[in-house]
Amino acid sequence: MNTSQIQAALAGRTVEAVVIGASAGGVGALLRLLPGLPAHYPCAVVAVLHLPEGRQSQLAGVFQQRMKLPVREARDKEDLASGTLYFAGSGYHLSVELDRSFSLSCEAPVHFARPAIDYLMASAADAYGPALVGILLTGANQDGAAGIAAIGRAGGLTVVQDPREAEVPTMPQEAIRLRQPDLVLPLDEIHTLLMMLENN
Repeated sequence: MNTSQIQAALAGRTVEAVVIGASAGGVGALLRLLPGLPAHYPCAVVAVLHLPEGRQSQLAGVFQQRMKLPVREARDKEDLASGTLYFAGSGYHLSVELDRSFSLSCEAPVHFARPAIDYLMASAADAYGPALVGILLTGANQDGAAGIAAIGRAGGLTVVQDPREAEVPTMPQEAIRLRQPDLVLPLDEIHTLLMMLENN
């Protein structure tokens, strides 16, 4: 894979939002993926990592220290804004409404997870359609596979971390098994794709 294949996947595509899902090994993967994005990034970026219930997420604080763009935990009824990195908090599913605002809910866990990646990705696919990029990273279960498939069906660009590189390959493998993604890339090339969105 090289940048020309990434350019081909992005050709003619207007991207308004990026959704990222990860589980085991995900914090380290995101620390390789996200720092370096410019302060005036043209997309909203929303990340879900599996979090233990009942414990406050520290992710926004950890990443704000390393990022140029604003980072915060997503809030109920808040409109998504470009140039902002949002993290799902613990104990609630995070979804995107058709008016492109966030919604938090206490519905049952999906694949034992709340927040669940599938929940965010399927709702974002409905809200953004072809203007969405979905990225699924390392993890130990099948959460995110159905979500990435939903993004693909809605015309969005689907990107899965190369399972051979993932700290835990189960989640990327499940996504590839369910529906072939547009791109299967190592982290450094996913970072290149994210940087290329600035000029796309």
